[in-house]
Amino acid sequence: MAETEIEGVKLGSSKPMIATQEEMVENRVPIPYRDQCAHLLIPLNKCRVAEFYLPWKCENERHSYEKCEYELVMERMLQMQNIRELQEAKNKGTLPGSVHLPAPANV
Repeated sequence: MAETEIEGVKLGSSKPMIATQEEMVENRVPIPYRDQCAHLLIPLNKCRVAEFYLPWKCENERHSYEKCEYELVMERMLQMQNIRELQEAKNKGTLPGSVHLPAPANV
């Protein structure tokens, strides 16, 4: 996935795509799951089939896959937060993170 940039915020994941398209097709990875964590989903699904989907089996593989997905979600949330901050700053005409002091009272 090529990184693009919107308002100074880089979009896309910092994680490289490890599993190839051929590997994902060969292992019948569903299209919505073909992301930067697909290389962890392939051995997880093989383990699940070998262990008859018992929930207490394949814990290490599942943890690795879920951690990878969590990191992707957190990265997307951070990118969206940065975009929102830049848009708000653009609308207000200020820089993000700047402190606004109230005007002094006429005493």
